[in-house]
Amino acid sequence: MADTRKLIGAFGERAAREYLKKRGYKILETNFRCALGEVDIVAQDGDCVVFVEVRTRSSLAFGTPEESITAAKKARLIRLAQSYIQGHRDSSSPWRIDIVAIEIGHDGNITRIELIENAVD
Repeated sequence: MADTRKLIGAFGERAAREYLKKRGYKILETNFRCALGEVDIVAQDGDCVVFVEVRTRSSLAFGTPEESITAAKKARLIRLAQSYIQGHRDSSSPWRIDIVAIEIGHDGNITRIELIENAVD
């Protein structure tokens, strides 16, 4: 089961990167890690640094992909973003946290991919 989750997650992250590129985002880093945790994608959208959490689901039995982000995860994403900005950018750089929600059908094809901008504030 863990291997299947990892495969689905990796598939979703690849799909999200391509989706973001088509929307004009520049991918700066993937799977950025620090002591506070990990961000799936760090991208640039115009002058804004965007931290992207990718959520991929092959079943909606436990809710939509975006519903799976807990308050604790949101708080961790904010701390990660602040840490990244302090270490990599001018601390006055605009930034936001987006979510890419992906649903996969039984055939393995994407049935929904949605960018939710400013998903965490």
